Amino acid sequence: MSLFSRKGFKGTTTREIAAAAGVTEAIIFRHFATKEHLYTAIIDRRVSSPDAAEWVAGLRAAMARDDDEGVVRQLIQAVILAHKTDPEFERLMLYAALEGNEIALRRIREATASIVDLYRKYFLRRQRQGNLRASVPEAALTAIVGMARSYALGKYVHEIEEQCLSDEEALESFTRIAMDGLRAAKKQ
Repeated sequence: MSLFSRKGFKGTTTREIAAAAGVTEAIIFRHFATKEHLYTAIIDRRVSSPDAAEWVAGLRAAMARDDDEGVVRQLIQAVILAHKTDPEFERLMLYAALEGNEIALRRIREATASIVDLYRKYFLRRQRQGNLRASVPEAALTAIVGMARSYALGKYVHEIEEQCLSDEEALESFTRIAMDGLRAAKKQ
């Protein structure tokens, strides 16, 4: 993953991968038929981690309680934590997007589609109940993720030292901003 995150898929050779792993290329190809299979395995390992399953369970629990703020907080926290704990993977995904690597982009779309659908259904249900203002759920989700991702990219991927917020301050501030935009006006 380190090589792919620094050089992209196209810029990384199996010879370099083997050297970094301290094995021969033949050993690499014994376990992975192609460089694409290795790349896919790296992505699959990340998106199907036990941490991801635990996060989805927590998200579903907050949704079952109709905890709008908790649902938003869970999303923001997950984005920040992903960048903090695995900046290499985030760099790898940035490379994938820049290279137009359909393998990576398809896997990420597949992995996130169910989460996006979960949020969309939750937002629509809470809008119908009058708790969230009418908006396009995907737009709200993009705005929420955008705040957290911009912060986390700056701090953990680009390593901008001037980042003036702690993770906790960012989490609380972004949650408050999102909720101020999402909450339905109180009936008088």
